[in-house]
Amino acid sequence: MATILGEVVYLFVSPGHNFFGHHGKSPDRHSVHSPASVECVAQSGIVGDRFFGYKPDYKGQITLFEAEVFDDLCKCLGVHDRGPGVLRRNVITRGVRLNNLVGCEFCVDGVTVLGREECRPCYWMDRAFAPGTEAFLKGRGGLRAAVVSTGRIRVGGEIRMPQVPQAEKCHK
Repeated sequence: MATILGEVVYLFVSPGHNFFGHHGKSPDRHSVHSPASVECVAQSGIVGDRFFGYKPDYKGQITLFEAEVFDDLCKCLGVHDRGPGVLRRNVITRGVRLNNLVGCEFCVDGVTVLGREECRPCYWMDRAFAPGTEAFLKGRGGLRAAVVSTGRIRVGGEIRMPQVPQAEKCHK
């Protein structure tokens, strides 16, 4: 039996890079889609996303972000006319502390992922959301993860920690 950590509240996929690789240039305008489910492929990422098959062992094959942090961000900066998709993270969660999952294997709606590192915010966040976003998100910008198993993630899916010995579930 696995321990339920939280749930998936939104999914986001974009076919192209708006900010990544655009230092010193204007951002692109690739749309962000919010599907009800996404297909993940082990060692490749999310089918249809800009980072799918990006490079071997890429740490950000899938990115996660806490809905609670987004809610706090909106309150702190007084911005209420944008959704979490502007932050360009793939999976928005509720109920789970993502920083605690760095180095851990866990399941997102049955798809096993390995938390690799914090998804650090960058200066583009101030443009994409509002001035002050990058500073606010330091230390809570989300989680970059590798996709370990192939499967489908859906909105409403559970985030679970498998019941295995501690040394096997976290590779810290």
